[in-house]
Amino acid sequence: MSENQLLEKIERYSSGDMTAAERKEFDAMRKADAGFDAKVMEHQFFSGLLKQYSERVQLENRLNAIHQEIDVHDLKESLMAHPSWVVRMWRNHHSKISVAASVTILAMLSILYAAGKFDDRNNIEALKNKVDRLDKSNATLSKSIRDIKSQKPKQIDRYSSTGTGFAITADGLIATNYHVVREADSVYVENSEGKSFKAKVLYTEPQHDLAILKIADKSFTNLGTIPYAIKRSESALGEQLLTYGYPDRTATFSKGYLAARSGYRGDSLHYQIGIPILPGNSGSPLLDSKGNVVGITDAKQSQSEGAHYAIKSKYLLDAINNIPEDSLSKKIVLSKKNGLSGLNDPDKVAKVKNFTFMVKIYGQ
Repeated sequence: MSENQLLEKIERYSSGDMTAAERKEFDAMRKADAGFDAKVMEHQFFSGLLKQYSERVQLENRLNAIHQEIDVHDLKESLMAHPSWVVRMWRNHHSKISVAASVTILAMLSILYAAGKFDDRNNIEALKNKVDRLDKSNATLSKSIRDIKSQKPKQIDRYSSTGTGFAITADGLIATNYHVVREADSVYVENSEGKSFKAKVLYTEPQHDLAILKIADKSFTNLGTIPYAIKRSESALGEQLLTYGYPDRTATFSKGYLAARSGYRGDSLHYQIGIPILPGNSGSPLLDSKGNVVGITDAKQSQSEGAHYAIKSKYLLDAINNIPEDSLSKKIVLSKKNGLSGLNDPDKVAKVKNFTFMVKIYGQ
């Protein structure tokens, strides 16, 4: 499809002109193709900026028109000398005065005049005070116009793709898939509370589709004791498994089982698992019923072969041991205790989510 056809299709999608079937097909394309999804988000972001700018210009013109047509000082003098002027001004300008405070004061003045209250000195004094406040309100509106001119549009987080990663040390070493970060210009990891931290790619093993990230952000604080151990021995066929990650940028818990102790056509790197693995799940921790990490889910492999796979945890342990010492500030000490054993699923999730991150990729 040409660029113009693509833009036309995105416009129809954004404006709600698509049929239900077309919208469903379009959503499926977004989920299946991260590059296509990024183009849609970029176009919607640009359209949003144009709309914001148009609204700001309209508001500024409207406020300027109000200032040009209402002279607050003349209003004060006219009210004192010729009370009937209030009625005439209201008739001539009520369609142009959109500021709520001004409308309220003018309505009050009309009521006072109709009731013959302007002869009362106390009411006149009160009226002066009200007009003084209106004068101050006008000054506030002028400041609002200046603020609108100087205001910058809110920046949208324009990452190009996402994956999942999980902590292997309390000081911010994160395990994920290599294909998640392969073409990244920069990487951030976002915790369960929505806070993002700058990270760097510390070590990769492309042949095993593994990467180790290091959080390099001054705002990051120690995570505390890692609640799971990484298992070196292989798991048993039929063993119950669970995973927690961010498919479709949404925190998701899934359960299943070990379907095969090898991957596609006997691939010894992977397990085949009975858990749906979707884009964004790449790099999620795969845990057994006792809470040990037994693998890392691999959405890329699952998409290629149609079944669902995870890289065996022993390859992760080997990758950790292969990290050059000169790239580390201190020796890596992995958790050997399991704080998830004996917990029910909701309690396991409550702990695991604090050590699992959405990996956000910029620049692909």
